[in-house]
Amino acid sequence: MQANLTIHFGERRIDSPTLQDRAARAASGFAELGLRPGDAVAVMLRNDIPYLELIVALDRLGVHLVAINWHFQVEEAAFILRDSGAKAFVVHADLLPGIASGVPDGMPLLVVPTPPEIVAAYRLPESPPGLPDGARCWNEWRDRFAPSTADRVPSVGSMLYTSGTTGRPKGVMRLPGTPAQHQGSLRIRSIASAARPGMRCAVVGPLYHAGPNAAARVALELAQDIVVLPRFDAEQLLQTIERHRITHLSLVPIMLVRLLKLPEAVRGAYDVSSLENVTHGGSPCAPEVRRAMIAWWGPIVNETYGSTEAGLITFVTAAEWLARPGTAGRPFPGTSIRILDEAGRELPPGEVGEIYVDTGDNALPFTYRHNEAQRRAIERDGYITNGDVGYLDADGYLFITDRKRDMIISGGVNIYPAEIEHALVADPQVADCAVFGVPDAEFGEAVAAAVVRAPGSTIDASHVRGWLRQRVAGYKVPRHVEFHDALPRDSMGKVFKNRLRAPHWERIGRKI
Repeated sequence: MQANLTIHFGERRIDSPTLQDRAARAASGFAELGLRPGDAVAVMLRNDIPYLELIVALDRLGVHLVAINWHFQVEEAAFILRDSGAKAFVVHADLLPGIASGVPDGMPLLVVPTPPEIVAAYRLPESPPGLPDGARCWNEWRDRFAPSTADRVPSVGSMLYTSGTTGRPKGVMRLPGTPAQHQGSLRIRSIASAARPGMRCAVVGPLYHAGPNAAARVALELAQDIVVLPRFDAEQLLQTIERHRITHLSLVPIMLVRLLKLPEAVRGAYDVSSLENVTHGGSPCAPEVRRAMIAWWGPIVNETYGSTEAGLITFVTAAEWLARPGTAGRPFPGTSIRILDEAGRELPPGEVGEIYVDTGDNALPFTYRHNEAQRRAIERDGYITNGDVGYLDADGYLFITDRKRDMIISGGVNIYPAEIEHALVADPQVADCAVFGVPDAEFGEAVAAAVVRAPGSTIDASHVRGWLRQRVAGYKVPRHVEFHDALPRDSMGKVFKNRLRAPHWERIGRKI
C-alpha cells in the first residue's frame, strides 16, 4: 500500500495510516472471534470505505471475504451464509432488515451504519434502523481492539459466488496456492489495468463483483488516490474524472453504453484528458460502443476477458481491437486456450467450440465450496470452461460468440444472442436490449428481443425488425419484440435473462 494513499468517499477522506490502523484493529477482532486462515467472513455491503477495511483486514489473516450481492433476497443471502461456512457477517444497516431472518442463529453480526452518501445515492429513508439484539456496530466493535501485530498470512482473496443461472450458486473458493501463483495473479491484474504506482482510480462497479473487487485490490497496492462511488451514474463519473484527475478506470459495457447515451453537450462539458487507461470486461461489448468510446476517450480503452473460476484470461488493446474488431484479445503470458467440440476434440483456428482455459501460475487454484465434483465436471485435461463459446483466429486472437447456455437453437440452427444485441443497441432509439429464446411450435425456439426505448422514442416492433434486417441475417431477426421500462440487470450490467424467458416457457409448461 502506498504511504500517501488517500481514499475519497463523498466529501470524506481517509489516509493510508488510518486505513491500515482500522484494518489491523478489525483483524484483531476477527482473530478474537476465533477466525483462522481458510475461514470465511460474509460481507453484504454497498460500495463504502468499510469494504476496503475488510479487504485489508481479512487478507492479512488469510481469511476468505465472502462477497454477497446486496440485491439478494433473504433466501438467496441465507443460502450463501450457510453454504460458505462464514463465521461472521458484516452488513449495511439498511440492508439487514430484508435478510435478517436468514442469518443463522449465533452468527456474529456486525452492522455498518449506512452513510449519508449511500442514503442520498439510493434515496433511502433518512431514519436508520436500530441494531437488532446481539448485533454490534462495526465502527464501535472494530475500535475496541488494539491493532494486530501478528505475522501476515498469504491472502486467499474473495470467495465469489457464481450467478446460479442453473441451480444454486457455487462458491468459488481460492486455495492458498504457491508464491509464484500469488505473484502471477497480482502481475496479471496489474498488466490488465496498466497499473502503476501513484495512479488515481475510481471504484465504480459494485465490490461484490469479481472485476471491481480485483481492481480495488490492485488500487490498494499501488494508487495514490481511490475515489469510491456509491453507485454508477454516467455524469457523476465524468465529474469525478475531472475533479480528481482520474488516471485509471475499470468499467463494464453497460456503463460505456450509458456514458455514450449522455447528450453531446454533457459529454463535452467535462475534461477527461487525465485518463491513461480504461479497462472494460464482464460481458460482451458491442463493436459500435467500443469504437465510439475509443473515438471519444482515445486509444486507451482496452478490454479483458475472464471468469470467476479462471480469473483473467485474455487482454486486447484498443489498437489491436481496431485491427480485429470483435476480438477479446490474446491470452496473457502463461495462459493457454483450447477450443473443443462436444467430444473434447481440439478444433482448428476459425472453428467455433467451447472455450477451455489453463491459467497456469496466473491465478490461485480454486475449488467449489463443498463441491469438488462440480469443479471436476468443468475440467478436461487440466483446462476448465465456464460455458463460453468462441474460436481462435490464425494469430491466436480469441473471439467469443456467446455463452453456451444462452444459445438459441431454432430449426436446428445455432443463433448467438450477443451478435443481435450488439447490432440492436447501436440504434440511437434503443436505450437497452436483451435477446433470448422463446418456445416455437414449428422451430422449437424462436428469437425474442426485450427492448427499452430511448427517452422520447416511440419505436415499435416493426422498427426494431427493420433496423436488424439491414445488419444481421434474416433468420436472426426477432419474431417476438417486447418493450420494457427497464431490463432486470444487476449492478454490473448482467441481464437476468431467465426472468425474461420465464413467462414464455411457463405458458407451455416446460423450460426447454
